[in-house]
Amino acid sequence: MRFTLRHLQVFLAVAREQSISRAAAELHMSQSATSSALQELESRYNTQLFDRTGKRLRLNSFGKTIRSRAERLMAHVEEFDRELLNQEDFGHLRVGASLTIGNYLAVKYLAAYLQQHPQAKVELNVSSTPEVVQQVLNFQVDIGLIEAEVHHDDLRLEPWREDNMLIFCSPQHPLARKKNLSDADLLAADWILREADSGHRVTFDRSMQGLLPDLNIVLELTHNEAIKNAVKAGLGIGCLSSIALVDELEQGVLVPLQAEGRSMHRNFYFVMQRSAAVSQAVDWWLQLCNDEQI
Repeated sequence: MRFTLRHLQVFLAVAREQSISRAAAELHMSQSATSSALQELESRYNTQLFDRTGKRLRLNSFGKTIRSRAERLMAHVEEFDRELLNQEDFGHLRVGASLTIGNYLAVKYLAAYLQQHPQAKVELNVSSTPEVVQQVLNFQVDIGLIEAEVHHDDLRLEPWREDNMLIFCSPQHPLARKKNLSDADLLAADWILREADSGHRVTFDRSMQGLLPDLNIVLELTHNEAIKNAVKAGLGIGCLSSIALVDELEQGVLVPLQAEGRSMHRNFYFVMQRSAAVSQAVDWWLQLCNDEQI
């Protein structure tokens, strides 16, 4: 065997970061050692894995082909290492959660998990749904919690729990007094929404079929709190998960709106690597999330 685990670690880090310097920082290696390890791997197999443009490195077609295999191999190596260290019994776990789930649900489940497994070490990475999906594909997390259905040959998707999105406005907004919004109301409104590739927008765009090209979207923001604050300031109306609006609706600082014939029900999902072995910790996490409706 001509490669070492260090070669694999360097190859995968450079593939993720597309930069020798960033890969070196991730691996706590010097840039020269990282560069040498990559060159040595390519030299031993008389092949090139990256296209080099200045300081940027991008996987070429062969590099892309072997990356998923290298990720699976490294995941098995790390699992074997954990078993040798007898850490599997402690329930160590890496969870990726999309923004709404991470900010309003995952921490509560994390607290319940740590009560059951007090010696466990749990890493929680909160980011957008596309970023969580990429973390799962890169074996950077053991399981992802996301807000939109995704399709990928390397991923396994399981429905978790239902969610309902709400249109809302400030109490002073002209639409606050309307019980139901017509299509004309929706088209006349100024909208403040999440970014185009977020789980929220997938559901919102689907619910607005027939109107979407003509909606007046004045702001696209990446954080729920920013959207709520903009709506409170009277800049427009918004649409977010009901779990992100509980406090504001109870306090009366935001008002829910209904749209005739526009269903905004959706599911949250678990997402995992199809080829990865399911660890005991992932099994425990799945059981907790399915049994406890927090």
